[in-house]
Amino acid sequence: MRGVQQLEKVTPASGAIVMATGIVSVDLSSAGHETLSRILLAIAGVVWLALFALFVARAVLNPARLRADASTPAALTAVAASEVLGTRWTLLGRDWAGFVFLAFAVAFWLPLVAPVLRHWATPTVGVSFMLAVSTESIAVLSATLAGALRAPGLAYAALVPFVLGLGAYVFVLARFDLRQLLTGRGDHWVIGGALAIATLAAGRIALGGVDLPDGVLLALWGAAMVWLPVLVVAEAIRPRVGYDIRRWATVFPLGMYAACSFVVATAVHADGLRRFAQAWTWVALLAWLAVLIAAVVRTPSTPARP
Repeated sequence: MRGVQQLEKVTPASGAIVMATGIVSVDLSSAGHETLSRILLAIAGVVWLALFALFVARAVLNPARLRADASTPAALTAVAASEVLGTRWTLLGRDWAGFVFLAFAVAFWLPLVAPVLRHWATPTVGVSFMLAVSTESIAVLSATLAGALRAPGLAYAALVPFVLGLGAYVFVLARFDLRQLLTGRGDHWVIGGALAIATLAAGRIALGGVDLPDGVLLALWGAAMVWLPVLVVAEAIRPRVGYDIRRWATVFPLGMYAACSFVVATAVHADGLRRFAQAWTWVALLAWLAVLIAAVVRTPSTPARP
C-alpha cells in the first residue's frame, strides 16, 4: 500500500529532471568536461529508467490516473526527456541508442498530442510550452543523427517537426499569461527554453546537411536570448525560493541556452557565441546543483506573491 501511495506522488512533470540533467550533460561535453558530462548522463539515465518503470506500474495499477496525466502538457516531458538522452548518446557515437530513444519519443508524442490539445486550457502557463519543446526535440535528435550518419535526408525530415514546433510556440505564446513571469513556480522559464531548443534544432539541421542561411540561425538565437534578461529580472523582482518540481523546468532552459549557442557558433563560425556557451554552461550546472540540493533537503516551497 505504501508503495502505491509513493507512486501516486510522482507527477508527469518529473520528466523535467531528465531533461535538465541531460541537457547540462550535453553542455559539459561540448565545453570539454567529459567526465562530469558522463556522470550527469548516468544520473539522467537512471532517472529515465525509474520513471519508465513507474509509468508501466501506473498503467497496471491506476490506468485512470495515467489517462488523466496524459491529457496535461507536462506529460510531454517524456518525449523531450527521451530525445535529450538520445541526443547525448548519439554525440557519444552510439547511433543505435539515438534511434532507440527517437522511437521511444515518437511513440510517446503521437498518442499524447491529441489528448493534450483536447484538454487545452487558456490562458496558458509555462508548462504549456512543452507542446513546442517536445516537437522540437524530435527535430533535434533527427538532425543530430543526420549529422552523425552523414544522412542529409534525416535532416530534411527534421524540418517537419522543426516547423511544427515553431507553430506550436506561436500558438502557446499567443495565449500565455504574462503574469506567470512573476508568479510561475519555475516552468515559466520554458518560454525562453522553447525558442532555445528551436534554435538548437535549426543549428543541428544546418550541420546535418540542410542549407539554412546564417541569418535564420542568428535570428532564432537572438529571439531566444531576448527572453533571458526578462526572466532574470522577473526572478530578481519576485524571488521564488524553496523546492518545487517545476524548478527543473528552469534548469532545462538554462542548459538549452548554452547548448544552442554551442551549435550555432559551430554553424556560423562565431567565436563570441562559443565563449558565451562556455561560460553559461557553468551557470546551468550551478542551477542544476542548487535544484538538486533543494530536492534532497526538501525545503518547503514558499507561495508566490501576486
